[in-house]
Amino acid sequence: MKKVLKFLCSRLVIVTLAILVQFCFLLFIVLKLSTYGLYAYVSLQLISLVVVLWIVTKRDNPSYKIAWIIAILIFPFFGGIFYLVFGNKTMDKKQAQRIRDYAYKQVEESHQVIGADIGESLEKEAPHLKRQSDYISNVGLYTIWKNTQVEYFPLGEDFWAALLRELRKAEKFIFMEYFIIQEGKMWNAVLDIMKEKAAAGVDVRLMYDDLGTIQTLPPHYYRQMEEAGIKCAVFNPFRPRLNSMFNYRDHRKITVIDGDVGFCGGLNLADEYINAYEKHGHWKDTAVMLRGDGTWNLTIMFLQLWSYRDGKNADYHEYRPSGRQYGDDGYIQPYGDSPIDEFNVAENIYLQIINCAKKYVYITTPYLILDNEMTTALTIAAESGVDVRIITPHIPDKWYVHAVTRSSYRQLIEAGVRIYEYTPGFIHSKMFVADDEVGVVGTANMDYRSFYLHFECGVAFFRSSVIQSVKQDIL
Repeated sequence: MKKVLKFLCSRLVIVTLAILVQFCFLLFIVLKLSTYGLYAYVSLQLISLVVVLWIVTKRDNPSYKIAWIIAILIFPFFGGIFYLVFGNKTMDKKQAQRIRDYAYKQVEESHQVIGADIGESLEKEAPHLKRQSDYISNVGLYTIWKNTQVEYFPLGEDFWAALLRELRKAEKFIFMEYFIIQEGKMWNAVLDIMKEKAAAGVDVRLMYDDLGTIQTLPPHYYRQMEEAGIKCAVFNPFRPRLNSMFNYRDHRKITVIDGDVGFCGGLNLADEYINAYEKHGHWKDTAVMLRGDGTWNLTIMFLQLWSYRDGKNADYHEYRPSGRQYGDDGYIQPYGDSPIDEFNVAENIYLQIINCAKKYVYITTPYLILDNEMTTALTIAAESGVDVRIITPHIPDKWYVHAVTRSSYRQLIEAGVRIYEYTPGFIHSKMFVADDEVGVVGTANMDYRSFYLHFECGVAFFRSSVIQSVKQDIL
């Protein structure tokens, strides 16, 4: 009973109820208007018609557009109004473009300082991989690097040990950006080091998603961080306002230490990720650690969203890598994706890997909720003789999402795709590997939210030793 009362009094429930009340009020107003005779009836119909025509001309994904068009045509009285409130992207595009342009300028300048155009050597070795890398550089604005060591962590426990070890070495700055943080064994150990470093004069910054942590952190947790000397930003606070902005979440998982060390992968900072307790069976998740120039892209991603949050442009140059020689482990290209531009970077990187594969593509994902483009790419690859294998969870975290995941199986299996479920528990890792040449470890699930509504990130590897590590782990 105490747990039920605590949940009913939680900020999530209160804010959700406030939004629901506004939704019902809007519905009431629209229905009330429709009873005021022919003029109101015709006006609402015309609004819906104009909105449908506008949706058709937009550059959104066809599946997204079709879903809204059907809804508007079924409910023409209020469908158009509801799209204007919920369906249209409402985040500050001018500010986002300003930060994007500023970051691109900083990336170009720093790339000239830190290293030469490494893409030329990749083109000589493998032109087909250079094309995939060029997409990330040209559209995502994230350059490709060498002089970077890579370490792969097949479990959250391995990642956590390495994270604590590297945090203790921090001398200049620590940047951390996570979707979920929860007080417990994992986070408390990390926080103790962050407080210690902040007290020693290290620039320690933390950014977390408000909706992602709404049930795992107490309200106004950022104040506790600031009192401890940690600069803290809450991304897109979940407020009782009736608009679609709360859909856009920061799903990234990034740590950068002193510019030379960076972590990325599927792991959030909560105890289930290190199997400190059993939540959905054994929790299988993965991450990578970069040491060297390639970390710079992760630094850029963090500072971009930090600047977006506080509206100020940071001086990126003081956070760049040291320039020390770490040796080469293939070609490393961390990248980010944003829902407030017209580029669907995360999904298109996956599509390129599938479409360019000649022998095999192995994939792990917790959610397999595919749009037409992804379904077509997977089926064509399998029907062309490519060995396509996908691992999904056997014990789900959300039963209704897992039901949708399994609904995708039949069409893929009939085309020759092999699908396996991780029987020990829940697999949360988001990985691609193909042909022993290219791989990705990141945060983007194979679902609509990751591809269209979340800020995501990942690391693409070309001819790196980590590719074999990922492949063997999947096998």
